Amino acid sequence: MDLSQYAELFLAESREHLSACNQLLLEWERRPTAPEPVGGIFRAVHTVKGMAATMGYARVADLAHRMENLLDHLRRSGQPPADDTLQLLFRATDALEKAVDLAVAGREREADTAVLAADLDKATARFAPAEARDEPAFVPPPVPDLGGGGRLIQVTLRAEALIKGGRAMLIIRKAQTLGAVQGISPSPAAFEAEDFDGRFVFRLETPKTPAEIETAVRSVGDVERVAVTGGPDDEAGEEHVTPAESAGGRSRHIRVDLRRLDALMDLIGELVTTRGRLNEVAAERKDPAIDDLAIQVSRLSADLQAEIIQARMTPVWQVFDRFPRLVRDVARQLDKQVVFRVEGKEIELDRAILDELGDPLVHLLRNAVDHGIESPAERRKQKKKPEGEIVLSAVRERSSVAISITDDGRGIDRAKVLAKAQREGLVDAHTETLSDDQLLRVLARPGFSTAVAVTNVSGRGVGIDVAMTKIRALGGSIEIRTEPGKGTSFILRLPVTLAIVRALIAAVGTERYALPLTYVAETAEFGAIAMTTMEGREAMVLRDRVVPLVHLRTLLNVGGDAPPARRPVIVLEMGERRSGVVVDGMLGQQEIVVKAFEAPQGTLPVFSGATIMGDGVPALILDAAGLV
Repeated sequence: MDLSQYAELFLAESREHLSACNQLLLEWERRPTAPEPVGGIFRAVHTVKGMAATMGYARVADLAHRMENLLDHLRRSGQPPADDTLQLLFRATDALEKAVDLAVAGREREADTAVLAADLDKATARFAPAEARDEPAFVPPPVPDLGGGGRLIQVTLRAEALIKGGRAMLIIRKAQTLGAVQGISPSPAAFEAEDFDGRFVFRLETPKTPAEIETAVRSVGDVERVAVTGGPDDEAGEEHVTPAESAGGRSRHIRVDLRRLDALMDLIGELVTTRGRLNEVAAERKDPAIDDLAIQVSRLSADLQAEIIQARMTPVWQVFDRFPRLVRDVARQLDKQVVFRVEGKEIELDRAILDELGDPLVHLLRNAVDHGIESPAERRKQKKKPEGEIVLSAVRERSSVAISITDDGRGIDRAKVLAKAQREGLVDAHTETLSDDQLLRVLARPGFSTAVAVTNVSGRGVGIDVAMTKIRALGGSIEIRTEPGKGTSFILRLPVTLAIVRALIAAVGTERYALPLTYVAETAEFGAIAMTTMEGREAMVLRDRVVPLVHLRTLLNVGGDAPPARRPVIVLEMGERRSGVVVDGMLGQQEIVVKAFEAPQGTLPVFSGATIMGDGVPALILDAAGLV
């Protein structure tokens, strides 16, 4: 049976185990005397080794085996790990992750693990007795051709398990690492049949105990029930069974290919557009039967849409969990001491947004360690603790999510930034100080940096620029707050989902524009509220708060007829920033399907996408971050 079709499943599960390795290594580094982390790392690496051997990835299995040898001795010794041993295990985890990726891509031979394997063996040799120091590399044992006998293994896979045939074959391969397998029923060829229900039996000739056999079988995953009968220590033929779970019942989670969810989202997007057209037709015809049908279709499609969006929601910990290791490595590289905390890991975002969020957060975290946190000596001079603190947090705000990176470091020197910005002609020579908004705009200029020297951590002036560009492309915004000697915060505000959003439809001239309701605070009437100026811009006073105005007709250079006498103002709010957008009219609210939008050269950066209205005419989506 060709196992290559299960490579993606192997990749996903291996990444989960290796992520756990990184988390446990960090915990072990913080608590060297704790016994739990090394046991968890050992089990994770052992599972990766078994799965790799099952898939035929020899180099991955060999590297995992050597790690497992060292971890086994560390586990048995009960002694705190030396710093060089921990560094070796961090290196090995990174190498194992790279080897897994190469193996799944069909390029396992490119995984150069010889030097690391030798280092692991040397470290193991310090624990092992002299006669056992030349332990051979791990090789999955061949299956001998034996007759009947051995233990009878009965396996039932979970009803909701994906690719049951693949799971069954993985279990057979796993069992072959314990001994000789024979008498498989139904035959492996039947595993590929559509009617294979996940139940099969086989005989296993092995000295292992029933508990050890069951542990090996369950390590493959999605196993509902294992029964082991027969064997030398079970002459009465009694059955050894451990249920898959407690009385709580079956697992309610399954793995789904993201491409299926993307396809479902595309289909529901088309349905939303069609629903809009149906509602327009119903309004034109004024037929009660069509009205009833339109209402029913609207309700059902709305429910379906909500379920699909919810299915795409993913907790942010799936991205956040790789950052403790990143912060730790950068801090060691710069000889700094950093305590890193993560809050709000359970907050959920659309998977499409979460996948794009990693790079901006990496840049901002590296900047926080390098530019924000001071050296231990400098912190002591300022009567601070030698360990700096960085907090990555996520909170839900109405229909958006705010993600913040906060450090308790030196803060940003506004005077230094202003002086360089003036030298480079980025701000007016008469500017005396930079507001938070101006500071961010200067720091986000491509190539702008106040670093004295370029290092392999930062100094090229690309970090905040990259983060700003990516977050804006996701329909979000970035804010900065900084105070000298106390630290800096970057706040990223993102929509929960990008695919389908509720929007306010506004008219300017003969064109329609959509504004996501996520950022609409309220509406007012232009001219009916007291007017003033703010930093040279026209503004209105709304409940004792000055709100600068943007005339969309002027901004977009819309000609034609004169604007109407009474015009609405749409007040946008992003964090503490507000802006009023003056339009010709408002046409109501509706759900829109967001389509990618490649703006022509020279277009103002105020559009985040496009949509198709119910009548089939496209409309541009305004970027709230570009208007406030």
